[in-house]
Amino acid sequence: MPNRPRTTSRPPVGRRVVLKGAAIGALVFTIDGAELALTPREARARALPLRVLGEDEAASLEALGDVLLPGAKTAGIVAYVDHQLAGDPGDALLIARSMGVAPPFADFYRAGLKALDAASRARHDAGFAALPEAAQSELVRLISHQSPDGWAGPPAPLFYAVTRNDAIDVVYGTVEGFERLGVPYMPHIAPERPW
Repeated sequence: MPNRPRTTSRPPVGRRVVLKGAAIGALVFTIDGAELALTPREARARALPLRVLGEDEAASLEALGDVLLPGAKTAGIVAYVDHQLAGDPGDALLIARSMGVAPPFADFYRAGLKALDAASRARHDAGFAALPEAAQSELVRLISHQSPDGWAGPPAPLFYAVTRNDAIDVVYGTVEGFERLGVPYMPHIAPERPW
């Protein structure tokens, strides 16, 4: 029987978090003791240190994000996920929270990324981030609908769905992202500045 994610009895995401989510591009990072609002893209460009994810985990998540949605790496998927993992799980904007994954969410991401790298090594003798694009895409197609043999993490399709939504959030969950889609951005509360 596959491992099932733990669920919580936490109430559904409330209005406050949804409104906060509208400001996905305005995350607050602490740099040298000062708080600075940056987009995940800006945090990545500044190479801000990660607080939760390790270097190998970050490399795998960036590679996975770009396979799931080209541009997720540059948009700052790692900065976004790491920022959310470092905060209060009750305020996390990660889709994992809405899908019943129990906190701490870092355990879910670490186990999924570790399983992804193990599956990659079993098939190609290299970690996921080091694979050529075609091999990455093939493995992502597999985990989208089943856990590969030997997968020792959260169910692969759940991990796929969560990280895919993270990629979508970071690439298209901004005013600029809506514009690229040709969809009018109609926030309940407009952001103070474009991100």
